[in-house]
Parts: sequence; C-alpha cells; structure tokens
Amino acid sequence: MTTSIKYSIALAAIAILVGVFYVKVYIPKSAFATIKPALGELRVSVKGIGNVGALNIYSITAQTGGRILEILADDGVWVKKGDLLVVMDGVDLPQQLEAAKASLKKSQFEVLALRSELDNQKAQKELSRITYKRYARLKEQGFASASEYDKANTELKSVDASVSATASRVESAKAAVVFASKNIDALLVKIDRLKVYAPVDGYVISKEAQAAQNVLPSTAILKIVDPTTLWVETKIDERVSARIELNQKATITLRSQPDKTYAGVVKKIGAMSDEVTLEREIYVAFENIPKPFYVNEQAEVNVYIETYANTLKVPLKVVVEKNAQVGIWIAKDHRAHFLNIEKIAQNESEIAISNIDANAQIIVPDTAKKPLSENMKINL
Repeated sequence: MTTSIKYSIALAAIAILVGVFYVKVYIPKSAFATIKPALGELRVSVKGIGNVGALNIYSITAQTGGRILEILADDGVWVKKGDLLVVMDGVDLPQQLEAAKASLKKSQFEVLALRSELDNQKAQKELSRITYKRYARLKEQGFASASEYDKANTELKSVDASVSATASRVESAKAAVVFASKNIDALLVKIDRLKVYAPVDGYVISKEAQAAQNVLPSTAILKIVDPTTLWVETKIDERVSARIELNQKATITLRSQPDKTYAGVVKKIGAMSDEVTLEREIYVAFENIPKPFYVNEQAEVNVYIETYANTLKVPLKVVVEKNAQVGIWIAKDHRAHFLNIEKIAQNESEIAISNIDANAQIIVPDTAKKPLSENMKINL
C-alpha cells in the first residue's frame, strides 16, 4: 500500500469522525426545546402546613355515672343524629319502675273503691236526712218521742261524718296516684338518661372507654366530629398573613392523598399571632368532605390571595439569572438572546410577564446542553 493511499484512508476516517461528532454531539448539544407564553389566569397563593381538625368535636359522656352496659359505635363509624350510642347499667332502676307501676295501680284501685264507698255513704246520708226530717215533724205533732228524734239526728250526723272521712280518704288516694305517677315519670327520666344518643350526623373519631367500665358523668366515652365543620388549622407568617381574608378560595392536599386536591375556603382567621413563631392561625374549611378523613392528619393548604386574568405567563423553569439580572432566553433567527423580564406576579410554578410577545420562542434551559450565551447559534 502506497503512502498516498494511507493518507487518503486516514483523511476519510477523520472526516467520518468529524461528521459523527457533528451529528451526534455538536447538534444535540446546540439543539434546544422552545415554548411560547401561555395566555390565561395566574393565581397567587400562600402555602401553609397544618393538621385536619374541626370546629365541632363532641365528647360523648353519660348523664349519670356508673357501669357501661353497651357501646354501640366504634371509631371510624358514621352515625346519624339520634342513633343510640351508649347504654349504661341501670342497676335496680327497672325493678323500681315495676314497683312504682304496681303502686300506681294499687292507688288507682283504692280511689275507685273509696269513690264507690263514698257514693254509698252519700246515699245513706240522704236516707238519714229524710228520716231525720220525718221524726222532726212527728215530734212537733206529738207522735214521736224526743229519744226517737235524737236517735235520727245522731244517725244523720254519724253518716255525715263518715261521708267527710271517706271524701278525705278519696283525696288522699288521688294524691297517692299523683305521687306514684310522678315517681314513674322520674324513674323513666332516669332510665332514659341511661341511654346516650348521637347529637349530630357525624364520624366517630375515637372510642375512649369500654363496656363494663365504670365512668363518671364527665368521662368521655366516644368523640364525634361534625363533618360539616371540618377544616385544616395552619399557621402563616405575619408578613403574608395580612393578605389573607375570609372566604378566599384555597386548595387542600392531604398527606394520605398526595395526588388529590380538595377545594377549600378560608373560614376563620386567628385574632392573635404567636409571639414566638410570629405566625397567625388560619382555618381553611373543606367545601367537599373527604371520605374517609382523619383528624390530626397533616395537610398542605394553598390560599389564593390574588388572581390575574388574561395575562401572559411562562413556567418558572425557563427563568434564569444572568449578570445579576433575572430574565429568559429567547430564540430569534436561530440565535439566543437574553431578555430582562418585567414581572407582574408569580406563584410556585409560573410567572406572569408584562414585556413579552405572545409569539416569542422561549428557550428551555438544559444543563445537559451547551451553556447559553448572547447571540449563540442554536438549533431548534
């Protein structure tokens, strides 16, 4: 093989390597993706981390202390208002109630018997009154002796006294009926207090006691949350909390559901700031209650404090800093040019810009490619 042929082969190999480098390395290193500004709404939000809570969490307690007979609900269960939740041991209250009912019947029968006796005595009194009047006339006419008249008078007075005594016994028996009835009512109230019902439609979040346990009237047995008052309690730095107002829209992301967001609204703003952390409590309520939900679960809230409509916006990933200036790279005639941007507003993912053309080709920076420089030739 001659020297010229060797040189020719070497040159060909070098040309091939240069071509491969240009196609496989140089062009990819200089080829950049571009995007255009998007026209739309930009929502500026304030982020906070907090925990799920509720305005109304009910501690279910027994009205009377004693031993728990039954607990008819468990944590994690939905209950309706009026559902029976707890039954306390009434000890001898049922027996007392039966005895009171028997006493009431006895008093009622006594009233009936005494009224019948009273009616009979009143009939006797009427007969004695007639007899007395007849002997009084006969005595005046001289046909009856004084002893017969006195006997008739005495019998009338005796029957009259019996009527008065029996009438008093009837009233006493009637009072006994009232007393027995009141006693029954009191026992029924006591027995009813042995049963505890759900005060609202809600979700049982904890079971604090067990059946057969002795509790005081103040001891919590169950805890129920009113789901309509569910919210996230978060703390926001004072420097931005002043921009938060009631009824501002928000989103809520639960730690157990990181890929799902719930609509929320600012329901309450704390009146005091924490003197140590310099934060203010913000309460963001759920517009739609998650099922299931867990009180004290960590959640992230984003409160939308401002909304900019019909504005040109770009992703924050295209914004760079060059010579202490914040801007973006724009492609013109296959060359890169740096543009200092005039920011209107920004959120965690986008920024609204005032000095940009809607058709501008914005270069997406890529650390795997050549660093961009002013007037650098690029491939699109």
